[in-house]
Amino acid sequence: MYHSKKIIPGLIIFFLFMTFPFWFNIGGEAYVTPELVLPEDHENCIESVEFIRAEHMTILDQWRDAYVRDGYGLYESSLTGEMYAMSLTKTCMDCHDDKEQFCDRCHDSVSVSPYCWACHIEPEGVE
Repeated sequence: MYHSKKIIPGLIIFFLFMTFPFWFNIGGEAYVTPELVLPEDHENCIESVEFIRAEHMTILDQWRDAYVRDGYGLYESSLTGEMYAMSLTKTCMDCHDDKEQFCDRCHDSVSVSPYCWACHIEPEGVE
């Protein structure tokens, strides 16, 4: 094989480089989910915790489109069947009123800068 002294080490280096993220996280300690301060006076969220953690931004985008473009204002929970206002400040921030201890903790840990507060007013007492 031509240039096997260069090709084989090159393939080994390429393989190690491409698989680095997988073997770097062997112990599962590369990312630690931050501890969140959950509201004490509410038993459940509008949907299951797992669903909200994965899909909250999708829900907020859908709410924005439904409210602003289509005029719908209520969301029916598939968890409880309850109706909620399609509002970040009236629904979500009613329970999770400490933006710094709840929203910012998770968003900072994954280096995400949501644009919610470009339109919405931040809850009082939060800088």
